[in-house]
Amino acid sequence: MNETHFFNRREKLLEQMKEGAAIIASASHAFRSNDTEYPYRQNSDFYYLTGFEESNAVLVLTKTASEAKTILYVEAYNAEYALWNGAKLGLEGAVERFRVDEVRDVAQYPGEVKDLLREHVNLYIDLFDDSEVLRKAKTAVQELRETRGVKRHIRTYRDVTHLIRTLRLIKSSEEIETIRQAIAITAKAHHIAMRECHAGMREYQLQAAMSYVFLEEGAKSEAYGAIVAGGNNANTLHYVDNRAELRSGDLVLIDAACEWELYASDITRTFPVSGTFSDAQKEVYNAVLDVQLRVIEAIKPGVKRDWLQRMSEELLCDALVALGILKGERGALMEAKEHKKFAPHGIGHWMGLDVHDPCPYVDESGESLAFEPGMVMTIEPGLYFRSDDESVPKRYRGIGIRIEDDILVTENGYDNLSSMIAKTVDEIEAMCNQL
Repeated sequence: MNETHFFNRREKLLEQMKEGAAIIASASHAFRSNDTEYPYRQNSDFYYLTGFEESNAVLVLTKTASEAKTILYVEAYNAEYALWNGAKLGLEGAVERFRVDEVRDVAQYPGEVKDLLREHVNLYIDLFDDSEVLRKAKTAVQELRETRGVKRHIRTYRDVTHLIRTLRLIKSSEEIETIRQAIAITAKAHHIAMRECHAGMREYQLQAAMSYVFLEEGAKSEAYGAIVAGGNNANTLHYVDNRAELRSGDLVLIDAACEWELYASDITRTFPVSGTFSDAQKEVYNAVLDVQLRVIEAIKPGVKRDWLQRMSEELLCDALVALGILKGERGALMEAKEHKKFAPHGIGHWMGLDVHDPCPYVDESGESLAFEPGMVMTIEPGLYFRSDDESVPKRYRGIGIRIEDDILVTENGYDNLSSMIAKTVDEIEAMCNQL
């Protein structure tokens, strides 16, 4: 995406702000152990507004009745840092690249933040961020309150994250194409996993096969920690150990996807280690697939996520009755939450710059938001039957199945962005047995 997209986002944020100042900080480096760091990943809100992927940067937006101003603080060129880690963009590079009113040295920020906030009454920040950048801003607010001659000072802290994440909820055509690229790479990786899987492999070997595809195709990283869960491991929803041996006759559930230009994909497929579903596995798989397809088919503008959640729970409850796992009338079973033992999680979540995009799900009155074109959401029903659960017929014990796709809400309905990934029993068996 070019700088125009980021400029337009900043303009939209300024439109949403009252008079005041907004301060958004870049992500800090995270230490893995002692003096070694995790690979750097930018704060999603900061990236959304700037497209800047370097650390130690601050974005300041100010708005008065007569003008709005954007200042980007970045690190100046440092020869020693460049020697060890590579040169950063620097002030000159930032001036050339970004459509902001000013680029300043981030080393100046502590000494300038008081002047930036002088005469403003609202300060827009991440209310839950305790970074040094915001601590200095709050200190400046306190000092201004005690300074003679300052006629106006900050009276209200406002949540800038809510404004930004509301903007993030509707994806632009450029964002959608970026997500499509992430999904295209992820699709290739899932198909490789299906073709390479065989009994005797370790779960991490399948993960490695997928990671190779991500890196070979140019994706910098996974969008989240991969779940590769063979057999009963699939019944641990956030299983990430990925060390067990894959056994003939078992299923393997893979919830793994890559990130492209910081935008996520999020895909789950469940398939047989041996390449062929057993009758019992097929029964459960088709039950979950039927629920997923019916929920996806219901997506269109105006529909609400909580309605989809209710629909999915009703369908999963019906499936559990049809499989003979629950007995009774749906209403009573759902009121008692009997179905939750086997279908415990939600039907899906927003997706974008974060795999679980932290965009709002409800409006200011607490009502569930209705779908609008440009929203992207996962749909991921699942059924999970632990191997030690004697309340489940023996033929189903140890089966855990989740099927997840990434869905774009369109003007007339939906677009399944991941529809190219094998999903029906026949498609999966054909892919698993492809030479």
